[in-house]
Amino acid sequence: MSASTSHSAVDQVRAALVTADAGTAARGIRWFDDAVTTAAAAAQALGVEVGAIANSLVFTLDGEPLLVLTSGAHRVDTAFLGDRLGGRVGRASKELVKEATGQVIGGVAPLGHPAPVRTLVDTALAAFDEIWAAAGHARTVFPTTFDELVRITGGEPTPVEAPAVTTD
Repeated sequence: MSASTSHSAVDQVRAALVTADAGTAARGIRWFDDAVTTAAAAAQALGVEVGAIANSLVFTLDGEPLLVLTSGAHRVDTAFLGDRLGGRVGRASKELVKEATGQVIGGVAPLGHPAPVRTLVDTALAAFDEIWAAAGHARTVFPTTFDELVRITGGEPTPVEAPAVTTD
């Protein structure tokens, strides 16, 4: 990991963490030498399980931005999520991601956005004592907990993947 540096989007995330009284997370922003744009890359760089990485993915729900913070161990099931939310869930364009979050794909943080974005927090993240989320740039992450992530984002805890079907 590289020495601490600065970037406007990361500064916005740090300020939002301080405002949300997530001081440990704000001080814990880590910069990597190279971009970690996938959960697998971030997990490897941190030496943690891929499931402990909180991917920040922007979708649309009936055309409006929807931020889904999901465990890096699985994918968001958009049909399942749409059924749960009573609407149509689709992938957001890179332009909408930038407009809604002020950040670019690969470094989208759970907070520090220009305006509130409806946020869902994958309940699978609750299985980890510590989770890691992007901090506004593809070379940054910060540590947090499931409960703190829900609190600081105003997120709605929800499963984002259909339960596995078992046959007996």
